[in-house]
Amino acid sequence: MEPQPIPNAAERLVAGLKAALAGGADEIRARGLPPVHLWNPPFCGDIDMRIARDGTWYYMGSPIGRKPMVRMFSSILRHDDDGKYYLVTPVEKVGIIVDDAPLLAVELTVEGEGTARILAFRTQVDDVVVADADHPLRVAIDPVSGEPAPYVLVRDRLEALIARPVFYELVDLAEEREVDGVLSLGLWSAGTFFVLGPVEVAP
Repeated sequence: MEPQPIPNAAERLVAGLKAALAGGADEIRARGLPPVHLWNPPFCGDIDMRIARDGTWYYMGSPIGRKPMVRMFSSILRHDDDGKYYLVTPVEKVGIIVDDAPLLAVELTVEGEGTARILAFRTQVDDVVVADADHPLRVAIDPVSGEPAPYVLVRDRLEALIARPVFYELVDLAEEREVDGVLSLGLWSAGTFFVLGPVEVAP
């Protein structure tokens, strides 16, 4: 199905979510995330919306300038079993394009040291997640450039790409440790050791 004109599609999504939760975008954020995993509306096609690798949301090629609107849309984002991304309300489900990860981790807060350390990440839409066994860190290596791409799981198969300055902070905190017989560079958070990469190839 061809992408629909964005203003009409966006208006319907906002209206559907407001009707479901009886409130506006600010109230939605205050109450917490909508239960998108419980909603099973019909698929209504794709809309011309894209999340770029740097975390910017676009309508028809133009960036969305209103952060509250981006926050609202991010709250109804879902990553389904088919590997695609959708915006979901109780009455409709529409497909969007995500260049890499749908979220971007832009800030790191560190508490404690060693095995007691807690690493908390804030995304570009102000989600906050602590790296732990349920929200793991992972590092993918680009097969062409060899560049590392670090991610943290935020919720429900939605990952945040960790911004390069934040990744450098992680590397500065990292320690060497043997994991599965390989000397690796990694760090602790919430009692779990996360590997950034083998010592010989880690940045």
